[in-house]
Amino acid sequence: MKTHLLALLPAIALLTASAAEARDYWFGADLSYVNEMKDCGAKYDYKGETDAYKIFAQSGHNLVRVRIWVDAKWTPYSDLADVEKTIAAAKAQGQKVLLDFHYSDDWADGGKQLVPAAWAGLSEDDQAKALYQYTLDTLNALQAKNLMPEMVQVGNETNGEILRTQPEEHVPIHWERNAKLFNAGIKAVHDAAADSSIKPEIMLHVAQPENVEPWFAAATAAGVTGYDIIGLSYYSKWSKADMNGLAEAIRRVHARFGKDVVVVETGYAFTDEAADRAHNLLGSDSALKDYPVSVAGQAKYMRDIMQLTLDAGGIGVVYWEPAWVSTKCKTRWAQGSDWENAAFFDYKGKALPALEWPKAAYVWPVEVTFAVADQGQAAQYLTGDFTGGVTVAMRKTGGRFVYQAWLRPETHVVAGTAESEGALGDAEAFDVTVPKTGGPVVLGRPQS
Repeated sequence: MKTHLLALLPAIALLTASAAEARDYWFGADLSYVNEMKDCGAKYDYKGETDAYKIFAQSGHNLVRVRIWVDAKWTPYSDLADVEKTIAAAKAQGQKVLLDFHYSDDWADGGKQLVPAAWAGLSEDDQAKALYQYTLDTLNALQAKNLMPEMVQVGNETNGEILRTQPEEHVPIHWERNAKLFNAGIKAVHDAAADSSIKPEIMLHVAQPENVEPWFAAATAAGVTGYDIIGLSYYSKWSKADMNGLAEAIRRVHARFGKDVVVVETGYAFTDEAADRAHNLLGSDSALKDYPVSVAGQAKYMRDIMQLTLDAGGIGVVYWEPAWVSTKCKTRWAQGSDWENAAFFDYKGKALPALEWPKAAYVWPVEVTFAVADQGQAAQYLTGDFTGGVTVAMRKTGGRFVYQAWLRPETHVVAGTAESEGALGDAEAFDVTVPKTGGPVVLGRPQS
């Protein structure tokens, strides 16, 4: 990856790098189906281990994601009692947990955000109060059992306005109302954490890379605040972006909004053959050019999407739902699973190579601090390819303007200074490589 930096400031630039050891990275699995699969007699085998929760811990997954519906009368799963089982099992294996509030009685996703039946007739303000109280009560109940999650999603794939009475994909969002609802949920998480030793990080989640930046720009303009992480789904079947487009989106939103980024849903098929009559959602119709629908292709996809995320400044990937295998049980659509050909197990329950994607040899980013001497200049910005072309504000501190980023070691950096905002000046242009192990690199004359 070649990175071009243009410091539009009349000064000397200083670049330092340090090891990324202090930064957490997430290798996640959404295991929302596991309790149901156990009841349905699903079989798993990873090096002799047959318990699904232990399998994902032993294969290197350090984060378990689990969904919760408000009052799904059509299924006994994904309610508070079911979620408690999942969180307890994950924590018993030393894993962290991401709780995914759908704020619906059914699937909430990029195409629909249906209001729970109990909240449908409420006024806008009362819906905000109901969302707040439900979020608070759920987290308080978990805290009472020492099951507070380390992360919380306030909504799932919230591309459209939440708590609607009809599926309204592509309908303009009423952002004053939407922001009120999101801020209610965010406040509930903060309030629930007030007396908890675990302070959950808060994630907002949008489906498909091309939708993320405009959504968060609108949310920011509407006053949505207090969250920590930008989550995005990436499925090539439903996205206009290829892998390069995904990387670009991660870079841009990380730089523009100053939040950590997680690819919180993705999936890839290992075969087009089906184990049941349920319609499989993924297959060759949505395959990417460099990733054949095969056992090896699925494993390569997982390794590459994690490395891509790291290189782009993100902090993790979560796979959706690697344990949803085919069983005798029925969904509302058919017997079996819509996802068995994209799970991490073959049709006899044997683990596939993709299960061990957390154990791959990754190139870890190092932290890089760009600093420019404060000489009273009005312009306080730095821009470059590593930000996807986004102009980012530099923080004024200690007589310098500073911007920090995480870059791949040995990234080639072209940096420069100019006398005023505009094109790069010829006098101050420097060419460096980010060190493998970090350490200071001075560009030009040392700062006095």
